[in-house]
Amino acid sequence: MKLNPGQNDAVHYVSGPCLVLAGAGSGKTRVIINKIAYLVQKCGYQARNIAAVTFTNKAAREMKERVAQSMGRKEARGLWISTFHTLGLEIIKREYKVVGLKPGFSLFDDQDTLALLKELTEKEFDGDKDLLRMLMTAISNWKGDLMTPDRAIKSARDEQSQLFALLYQRYAQHMKAYNALDFDDLILLPTLLLRHKQEVRERWQKRIQYLLVDEYQDTNTSQYELVKLLVGERARFTVVGDDDQSIYSWRGAKPQNLVLLGQDFPALKLIKLEQNYRSSQRILRAANILIANNPHVYDKSLFSELAYGEPLRVLIAANEEQEAERVVAEMIRHKFVGKTQFGDYAILYRGNHQSRLLERALMTNRIPYKLSGGTSFFGRAEIKDIMAYLRLVVNPDDDNAFLRVVNLPKRGIGPATLERLGNFANELHISMFEAIFKPELNDHLPPAAMSALYQFGKFIVDTGEAATRGEPVEAVKQLIRHINYEDYLYETSTSAKAAEMRMKNISELYRWVTEMLEGDELDEGMTLPEVVTRLTLRDMMERNSEDEAGDQVQLMTLHASKGLEFPYVFMVGVEERILPHQTSIDEDNVEEERRLAYVGITRAQRELWFMICRERRQFGEVIRCEPSRFLMELPQDDLIWENRKPPQSEQQRVQSGRANIANIRDMLKK
Repeated sequence: MKLNPGQNDAVHYVSGPCLVLAGAGSGKTRVIINKIAYLVQKCGYQARNIAAVTFTNKAAREMKERVAQSMGRKEARGLWISTFHTLGLEIIKREYKVVGLKPGFSLFDDQDTLALLKELTEKEFDGDKDLLRMLMTAISNWKGDLMTPDRAIKSARDEQSQLFALLYQRYAQHMKAYNALDFDDLILLPTLLLRHKQEVRERWQKRIQYLLVDEYQDTNTSQYELVKLLVGERARFTVVGDDDQSIYSWRGAKPQNLVLLGQDFPALKLIKLEQNYRSSQRILRAANILIANNPHVYDKSLFSELAYGEPLRVLIAANEEQEAERVVAEMIRHKFVGKTQFGDYAILYRGNHQSRLLERALMTNRIPYKLSGGTSFFGRAEIKDIMAYLRLVVNPDDDNAFLRVVNLPKRGIGPATLERLGNFANELHISMFEAIFKPELNDHLPPAAMSALYQFGKFIVDTGEAATRGEPVEAVKQLIRHINYEDYLYETSTSAKAAEMRMKNISELYRWVTEMLEGDELDEGMTLPEVVTRLTLRDMMERNSEDEAGDQVQLMTLHASKGLEFPYVFMVGVEERILPHQTSIDEDNVEEERRLAYVGITRAQRELWFMICRERRQFGEVIRCEPSRFLMELPQDDLIWENRKPPQSEQQRVQSGRANIANIRDMLKK
C-alpha cells in the first residue's frame, strides 16, 4: 500500500522539528515505521541512535514487530522503541549514581504506594480510603508538573494542600530509604537530571539523535519537558498526535502541548493526515460535525474513500435492563442476517459500572465476550505473591515485598514479630531484611521467631546467589518448589479447580521469566533483576490491556477503546449526565467529553448504534433521562431514530424478507 501525499511528506521531512497532526485511522503508525526505515536506509542514521516512544507496552510491541518486518531484524537491531516510562527507567538505570540511588532499586506499583501511604498517614487519615486516594492523586500530579516536595510545600495555599505537601515529603523520604521509585518518578527523575546536569544531557542527546513520539496529545508537563531536553538545540524530532483524541486530562495530559511546540520550536513544520482508512464516509462526516463544536488551534477534517455506508441508528430502551437486552437482541439479529463473527462487535460505555447488566445479558444468551479492564494478569494474588518473592530476591531491601511474603505460606512469623522487627530496623535506618541478620535482634525477639526469620532470610540469600551464579532459570524453579506454593494454593483456594487455574497462571509467569532470561534473536537475555523490573513495569502499564482473544464480543470503556477499531460498534448510555458526564457538566468541561464521544464514533468501521434509556435507576431512585447533546449535534439526516422511522417501501420489505429466508435455508443446509 503506497503512502498518500500527507504520509509521504511526513516520512521524508527530516531536517527539522515536525508535528504530524494525524486524525483517527489515518495511518500514523505507518508513517512512524516508514520514517524509521527512511532515516536508517536513506539518511545515514544508525538504528541505535533513533528512539521512538509511545504510551502503552502493546503499542510499543506492535511497533517493534512492524519495524522488524519492514526493515528486517538485522537492520533494526539496537533501535530503541518503548514507552515513556521504560525510556525513563533506562536513563535512571544508566545514571543511578548521579540520581543518588543504590544499584538494584525497587519499583513500587499503585498498591505498594497505597500501602506505604496508609502506613505513613495512620495518625492523620486513620485509613480513610478517599483521603488516601486524593493524596495519591495530588502526589502524582505534583510529580507530573515537576514539583519536588519542597516546591509543593512552598506553593501550598490552603490547609489541606499544606498537609498533603508535608505528607508528600514524608513519602519521598521513605521511598529514598527503601531505595525505591514509583511510576511517576520514572519521568520526574530523568527530566530533572537532564535539566540540571549538562554532561548527562549531552550524553543522552548524543545517544538519541532522532526522536519520534506517538500519541503526543497524551503527554503531561514532565513528559513534554523530557522530550525537549532530549532533542536539545538540534531539534531533530517528529511528534504524532491528534488534539481531538486527547481524553486523559484527569491523568495530567495536556493537549495544549501541541500548541506549545509551535512556540518552543518556531521552525516547526505542520503536516496533517486527514484521509481515514478505517470508517465509512457517513461515520466520518458525523464525527467531523460533532468535533467541530470544540475550539481548535489546528483545523482538520477527516475524509474517506470508502463507501458512504449505513445510517447511524439510535435505539431507545425503557430502562437499563432493557437497554442491555436490546443491545444483545440487535446484535444477534445483525449477526444472523450478516453472517458476521462475535469478534466483529464492540460495546462501549462511559463507566465500568455499566458493564454488569451487559455481561448478564450476554451470558444469558450464551454469547462469548471479553471484558477489558477486568483483573489483569498481574493483578491476580498468586502472580503478585511470586513477583514479590522475585522482587525480594533481586532487592532484599524491598520492605513491601518482604512484608507480603515473609509469612506466606505461613512460617510462624506473626504481626507482633514483624512490628518489633520493623521498629528495630527503623532505629538502625536499615531494611527489615538486613535487620534479620543483626545479632542485637536477639534482645527483641523470642528464639522461635528469630529462628523462623533467619531460615527465611537464608533461603532468600541462597536463591539470590544461585541466580547470580548463572543459573537464574533453575533458581526461580527451585524457589517456587521450595516454598510449597502449590500445596498452599490447594489449601486456600475455593476448589481444586480454582487452585489448578491459579497454578496455571504461575506456570505462565515462569514461562515469561524463562523467555526473558534466555532471550531470542532480537533481544539478548536479561539478568533476573532486569526481568523483575521489566515485569513490574509491564504490570503497571498493562493493568487494562491483556492480549485480545478469539471470537468474542469486546466490552470496554470509551477510554480503553482508543487506538482500536471494530466493524460494528454499540455506544450505550448516550445521555446527558452519562456522556457528557455529570462532573464535566458541573465543571463546564464538556469539550473533553465531546472528544471522548468522537473517539467512540471513530472506532466504528461499518455500522454504529447509539443506545439511550427513557429512565434509569440511580442511588435507589428512578431518574428520567434525556438524549445526550452530542446526539443532537450529529447530522440528523445521517441518523435513524427508532421512534421516527420512515415507512418501508413494498420493495424494501420484499427484499429484506428474501434475505432472511435465504439465511434460514443456508442454516438448515449446514
